[in-house]
Amino acid sequence: MNRHGLRRGVVATLLALMALGLWGTSPASAEDNATIDHALPARGAVRLLVSVPGADAVDTAGVKVTIDGTDVDAVAATASSSSVERTSVLAIDTSQSMAGARITEAKKAALAYLAAVPANVKVGVLTFDREVKVVVPPGLDRAAAQTAIAGLRLSRQTALYDGVLGALRAAGPGGQNAAQRKILLLSDGKDTTRTSLTTVVSEIKKSGAGIDVVSLQQGDEANQPLNDIAAAGKGTMIAAQDPAALTAAFAKEAVALARQLVVTAQVPAGFKGTSSNVEVTVPTASQAFTAAAYVPVQSAADIKAAEAAAAAPRPVTSAPLDLSPTVMYGAVGAIAVGLLGLIAVMASGSRKPASNLTLNEQIRAYGVMSVPGQVGPRREPEGPLPFSGQALQAAERALANNKNLEARIAHSLDGAGMSLKPSEWLMVRGAVAIGSGLLGILLGSGSLILGVLSIIAGLVGPPIYLKRKRASRLKAFSTGLADTLQLMSGSLSAGLSLGQSIDTIVKEGAEPISSEFRRVVIESRLGVTLEDSLEGVAERMDSRDFAWVVMAIRIQREVGGNLAELLLTVAATLREREFLRRHVKALSAEGRLSAYILGGLPPGFLIYLTLTKGEYVRPMYTTPIGWILCIAMAVLLGVGVLWMAKVAKVDL
Repeated sequence: MNRHGLRRGVVATLLALMALGLWGTSPASAEDNATIDHALPARGAVRLLVSVPGADAVDTAGVKVTIDGTDVDAVAATASSSSVERTSVLAIDTSQSMAGARITEAKKAALAYLAAVPANVKVGVLTFDREVKVVVPPGLDRAAAQTAIAGLRLSRQTALYDGVLGALRAAGPGGQNAAQRKILLLSDGKDTTRTSLTTVVSEIKKSGAGIDVVSLQQGDEANQPLNDIAAAGKGTMIAAQDPAALTAAFAKEAVALARQLVVTAQVPAGFKGTSSNVEVTVPTASQAFTAAAYVPVQSAADIKAAEAAAAAPRPVTSAPLDLSPTVMYGAVGAIAVGLLGLIAVMASGSRKPASNLTLNEQIRAYGVMSVPGQVGPRREPEGPLPFSGQALQAAERALANNKNLEARIAHSLDGAGMSLKPSEWLMVRGAVAIGSGLLGILLGSGSLILGVLSIIAGLVGPPIYLKRKRASRLKAFSTGLADTLQLMSGSLSAGLSLGQSIDTIVKEGAEPISSEFRRVVIESRLGVTLEDSLEGVAERMDSRDFAWVVMAIRIQREVGGNLAELLLTVAATLREREFLRRHVKALSAEGRLSAYILGGLPPGFLIYLTLTKGEYVRPMYTTPIGWILCIAMAVLLGVGVLWMAKVAKVDL
């Protein structure tokens, strides 16, 4: 062996001994154990990058993993032979303080790192002096990186903190699905920019990138910022006073990447957390190393997808609706019995229409109950009646035995302006109840309770609709009454008679006043006095204001006087009453709204819980204590709503 070879061997041995001494004294070193450098969650599994110390061969088949204390299936392979993306950025200080042996040894160390780093690791080169430059973006082109390192040039100032931030950007974005990103920082000076160390440390922690620092400075105080940077990046900080030790330090970083394992561990079934304590045991030829860390093992999206897959409907061989035979046969039998009973009632009745109509019933046929385009009352079709006609006659016979019910229904229909007979309205209610009941059974997959509730809703819904429609019509009549009286007064002042002024309102008035006054005109032509017809309007519209108008008209027609001026005065009075009514309604709006909210919130929330958390509220329906509580709460709620409604209601 010649002297040059012997000298190189002695130098290499000394460098290795120095590197071992430096790394052995590093406070952040974990020479005696393995480390989990990175965790990458995947669907149903987590991929771990594990660094194994030493030089012994690793037994990949014997790797064991526990997640949250549970042994899981795991497969290990060397990271150099896997497709896991790894990125390394060399951030080199190129300030003037690196002149001479320092920059020379730094170039040698960087070239040695490029020669030893695994081929599938993306390596980038960044320099910082007065400005930060990404000389070579992270990639697999080692020749470009070697050329860039060989051509490094020095400049003034040291943008150390900006260089760290630039290295973080060059390494790529962070996040749960980001690959491993390592930064190897070499510097020998303090930062000379205005960037704060606090900002740099915060950005390092948010990025999740690992940072190892090699410092050529002397003294603990000078190295404190670099120590903070290494601690934020969960890496090591090496104080190498001799520039010749850089090659061994960089070579050790490359060896650490070469000895990384990719361990793919299956997440335990039913595990709901996104992060957990993970422990990896790696056996080697001489000993077993253990690495433990609290890392993300699965994402929230993976948990949600697993829950959705578990809750997704599975193919079944039964019918589209999961109906038990008892419920299905019972529902079909009940419907069949109802239809047979209806057919029997219709078949036993006479098809001859009723002939003993009262005078009011005969007059009503010419009002809103009449058929448009047809003179006189409705005519029953001759010959055999269809099924709908038979059902209608059955409803008429049922109402014939209860005149009070028929009168109430007719009064409500008249007030709502609906051109339906009481018997027709009764048939509509029955059809809606039956249809809603069948729909409830179908939507509830044969649930008898839902079917009964749907029938009740079908029975209650039409009267509520009729009541609201009638209330809306009465309100429109009351609102337009003052303008109508003013129009009548103007017509009378122009020389028209009372009948002619009413006819004018029929032609120019708005609904529902025009239709009601049209009925007055028709009734007066049939022989009913004008005052009686107007009183009928007041009764149908439940209008005390219009009743006073009729009373004024009746008195005026008996004793005489200026009817136009009287109607004008009454119109002014009605406007004042309407103003006061609206003012009181505005003042009581808060109380009425509170009654609506406080009265509707408990049952609404109970319905919501029933639909979303049925198991939680089921004891309210299935236990005696639950029934008692429901009854008590319903009574208390009803009393409270009634109380608030009475307080907020003002009669004028």
